[in-house]
Amino acid sequence: MKSRVIQDEPEPTDPIDAPAAAGASHGDKEQKMEATTMPAAQADGLRGSEADGPVVAAHELNRRYGEGETAVDALRGVSLQVGTGKLTAVMGPSGSGKSTLMHILAGLDQPTSGEVTIAGTSIGELNDTELTKLRREHIGFIFQFFNLLPMLTAEENVVLPLSLAGEKPDAEWVDELMKRVGLSERSGHRPSELSGGQQQRVAIGRALVGRPTIVFADEPTGNLDSKTGGEILDLMRGSVETYRQTTVMVTHDPRAAAIADRILFLADGEIVHDLARSDEHEVIAVMEGLTR
Repeated sequence: MKSRVIQDEPEPTDPIDAPAAAGASHGDKEQKMEATTMPAAQADGLRGSEADGPVVAAHELNRRYGEGETAVDALRGVSLQVGTGKLTAVMGPSGSGKSTLMHILAGLDQPTSGEVTIAGTSIGELNDTELTKLRREHIGFIFQFFNLLPMLTAEENVVLPLSLAGEKPDAEWVDELMKRVGLSERSGHRPSELSGGQQQRVAIGRALVGRPTIVFADEPTGNLDSKTGGEILDLMRGSVETYRQTTVMVTHDPRAAAIADRILFLADGEIVHDLARSDEHEVIAVMEGLTR
């Protein structure tokens, strides 16, 4: 059984990172992404491929780990398209392939077969240098465990992608962003002086500062209490509505999925259900059906 194509309607778009490492651990992937995160170009003009097509598209993705009788198929024929300015949530039981899918879409892992395009570019055709450049220009990433540098202040962590690229931050944009994420009065504090929710706000600001084509969020509320998680979800939804920030979020939390414009459900490496924006009860009902 092959997954059907799931497509959001493409719209004009606004315009991070290490070579893809097939088989790398989740922690290694986070460290590699974090170590080389750099910004996207400012959105002064758009290439035709960005304006005319989906932000991210996947065609017949398969990912197999191991060989022979011990082989595990994490993805089996997954196809999807994500349009501009939408928040797409990816849910599924443990082991369903949702994290593998996100890593492949972000270029952190390579499919065994199939194709991924980002802003119209097929990433499977790129060498390591080209892939790194594409990530720098198009991708932001929000991690579950924040991955902030402890010696830097909140604002320094936010602008780190620009600093690594040797670019001077736009002071007006940084000020706006710090206000948007609710950190104007905490901008000079280091991570150890911030709560978990404030640290995640820093991480969201860091992902947005380069105005990326797409942001990938890996369980962004998974390490937070319910109240703080709700505030982070409001912030993420606000970035979609205010900046038209295309976002793909992997989550196990029905409340998080309920803020998305579209929810894709994976089971056994395949997309088995998709919903338009739904409430928590509808999300829970689908999840319960997948685990029976």
